[in-house]
Amino acid sequence: MSRPYSLSALLVFVLLLSGGAGAETLTSGGAARVTEIIDGDTITLDDGRQVRLVGIQAPKLPLGRRDFKTWPLADEAKHALEKMISGRVVELRHGGEKIDRHGRTLAHLFLENGVWAQGEMLKAGMARVYTFPDNREMAASMYAIEHMARQDRRGIWDHPFYAVRTPEEASERLGTFQVVEGVVMDAVKVKGVVYLNFGADWRKDFTVMIPSGATRMFLKDGIDPLSFKGKKIRARGWLKERNGPMIEASHPEQLE
Repeated sequence: MSRPYSLSALLVFVLLLSGGAGAETLTSGGAARVTEIIDGDTITLDDGRQVRLVGIQAPKLPLGRRDFKTWPLADEAKHALEKMISGRVVELRHGGEKIDRHGRTLAHLFLENGVWAQGEMLKAGMARVYTFPDNREMAASMYAIEHMARQDRRGIWDHPFYAVRTPEEASERLGTFQVVEGVVMDAVKVKGVVYLNFGADWRKDFTVMIPSGATRMFLKDGIDPLSFKGKKIRARGWLKERNGPMIEASHPEQLE
C-alpha cells in the first residue's frame, strides 16, 4: 500500500516541482467526528455542521435533484471517502471563505495521523481540482497530485466522461464542467477584459474570458494573461455559450 500524503511532504514536493512556491497556510476550524458521507466531497459532522471538502469536485450524485443523472464513478467516490473518514475524528482547516451560499462549512480535512482527505481523493482519481477565487489555498499541492493520478489513469482519469477536451470538442459540452487543453492562438484585452482565443474565429471557437477584476488578480500574482499567446494551457470551468464555447476564468488557478 502506498503511503498517504501528509501536508508537509506535499509542500516539499510542490516546492521542488515548481522551483519555489508561495507558502500555503491554513487556519484551524476545530475537530469533530464524521457521522455521514453525503457524496464524494460532502460530509456531516457530529456537531451538526455539513462540510464541503473545499478545492475538489468529486463525481456528482443526484441528491434529490430532479432529472439529474448520476455522474460515472459517483458511488465509487462516495465509498472511497466513506472508507477513509467515516466515523473518524477530523480536523477542519480553512484557507479562504469558511461558509458557502448553501450554509455548508468549507474546509480541508485532516485525520489525526495527518492524512489529508482532499489529497487522498485526488490521489485515487476520485476527484479533480475545483477552486474558487475566495478559496485558492493548497491549489498547487492539489494540482501536483491530480497530475500524477491523471498520468497513471487512476479513477475518473480512465473514464471518457472526465477526459481532457480539445478546444474543438468544447462546443459539444456546453453547460458542463470541463478541462480543456490547447494552444492559445491569440490573446487580446478589450476594456480591461482579456480574451484567450483558441481558434482563428473568435465568434465560434473556444475562448477563455478573464474579467477585469480577475485580470488584476493575475497581475498581482505576477502573471500577465496576454503572455499566454502561443502557449499550450489547460483551462477548467463550466462551459457556456458566448460567441462559441467559453470558460470564464475568475482566478489564476483555473489555468495551468
